[in-house]
Amino acid sequence: MDPIEQLRKRDGVARIDALRRDGVTDHALRRAREQGRLLSVRRGWVALPDADPSLVAAARRGVVLSCITLAQRRGLWVLDNSEPHVAAPSKSGHARTTRGVIHWNRPLMPRDPGALEDSLENALILVAGCQAHEAALAVWESALRKGIVDPGVLERLPLPPTARRMLSEARPFADAGTETIFRTRLAWLDIPITPQVWLLGHRVDFLIGERLVVQIDGGHHVGQQREKDNSHDALLRLHGYHVIRIGYDRLMNHWPEVQAMILMAIAQRLHRAR
Repeated sequence: MDPIEQLRKRDGVARIDALRRDGVTDHALRRAREQGRLLSVRRGWVALPDADPSLVAAARRGVVLSCITLAQRRGLWVLDNSEPHVAAPSKSGHARTTRGVIHWNRPLMPRDPGALEDSLENALILVAGCQAHEAALAVWESALRKGIVDPGVLERLPLPPTARRMLSEARPFADAGTETIFRTRLAWLDIPITPQVWLLGHRVDFLIGERLVVQIDGGHHVGQQREKDNSHDALLRLHGYHVIRIGYDRLMNHWPEVQAMILMAIAQRLHRAR
């Protein structure tokens, strides 16, 4: 059995014991090492020379990629990924890391000893306790939106309080985490804030009350997309809606100004049908 072929099936990094179970012989492993076709990562682990550096680092340090790092690798919306987050069993004596955050915990979903990436369920639980509330909720809602986690499974798990709260609050409607953050910051308002409403041929991010439309602009609001958005804004205004557009920087770094603008519009009853 070719060790290189088996390693590629395992994302380029694997325990030697796992390769042996796949039918790879010690002789084949030794020859592959001598030929430079695979590398020793640490005792009991080997990798291809072109393997994912994050997986190689996890194998070398005896950890699994988890929390927001795993969430980002699964294509979820993450606010801050400036440092890697990994996890290790609470009684692990060999796990180590020189950079980033290591979560020492007992996972609810059992981890295969040969895995280098955590389950998404375990990662979401760590996110709930690791990140600020709105940032964590954005990750959870991104997972629900993509349909890559089963809320029924999560409901049946003995979740810690932080994760249980996330599950109770998360909704599968936000196209981006910025929408989750906007809605969370205005949840105290005693006015309906409805996400993803279809108006005059297009969806809008939020409808506050009956007539106040709020659009959260991302990096796609340029060129032809911007022209289409502006045309739809004009059509909405002609039909009696008031439109407010908010960019990423204003939302994340100038929230008091954004909130004041929303509240001023509400005070003028622009959210009410005339």
